[in-house]
Amino acid sequence: MAKFKLTKIFFLISIVFFPYSTHSAEQTDPIKINWSFKGLTGKFDRASLQRGFQVYKEVCASCHSMEYLTYRNLGEPGGPEFSEMEVKAIAASFEVIDGPDSQGEMFTRPGKPSDKFVSPHPNKEAAAAANGGAYPPDMSVLVKARKGGANYIYSVLVGYEDPPPGVTLDQGVYYNKYMIGNKIKMPNNLIEGLVDYADGTESTVDQMAKDVTTFLAWAAEPELEERHKTGVKVIIYLVLLTFLVYLSMKKIWSRIDTKV
Repeated sequence: MAKFKLTKIFFLISIVFFPYSTHSAEQTDPIKINWSFKGLTGKFDRASLQRGFQVYKEVCASCHSMEYLTYRNLGEPGGPEFSEMEVKAIAASFEVIDGPDSQGEMFTRPGKPSDKFVSPHPNKEAAAAANGGAYPPDMSVLVKARKGGANYIYSVLVGYEDPPPGVTLDQGVYYNKYMIGNKIKMPNNLIEGLVDYADGTESTVDQMAKDVTTFLAWAAEPELEERHKTGVKVIIYLVLLTFLVYLSMKKIWSRIDTKV
């Protein structure tokens, strides 16, 4: 009995410290992209942001919500910067449930710039039921919520492959070499030429994945450019302050005779 307990303890320890020792699936490190918004002076590519919103609207919005964004955000500085007329047109293309009216009834109306992005599902339960039991996560802060950030999101979008020999998948499950566990319920929705970009850019899978990832990175951190500008100003201020302190110190100590 003591031997059995000891064996069980070692088995539990092996699961805790070596969780993949008996699992055939391995996660591949995300692809590293030289994003324009990375670095101290990084900025979002406005054209890529607008194309990324188009990919989200035409491909992702049927399943994924973005509940922390309003349509007016699409026209604000630092973001896609659509014109005022474009923002109004985008918002009006969605039906918003509003009310109650004077009769106590709910009604639908065209969206306004002040409205939040319309969710494709009324609640999480309905979203999960419509997607085979898997709840499609809200995309508002998805880039921040996933380890690896933008690189991970991009990698998953382009990481669909046929499963290797010996790997079996359940119905409605797909193989993705960058996904943790390599199994994902979201199908590969990006197909060459799927989106007709308004600016004429060729809609390859790689281009669409980069554009929508850029859009999601902005959605997760819309103040990024302002933060970068503030950071640069602070660094310049600290450098100048350090230089002035150094000069002041030199002047003060120059009055003191250091000779013994």
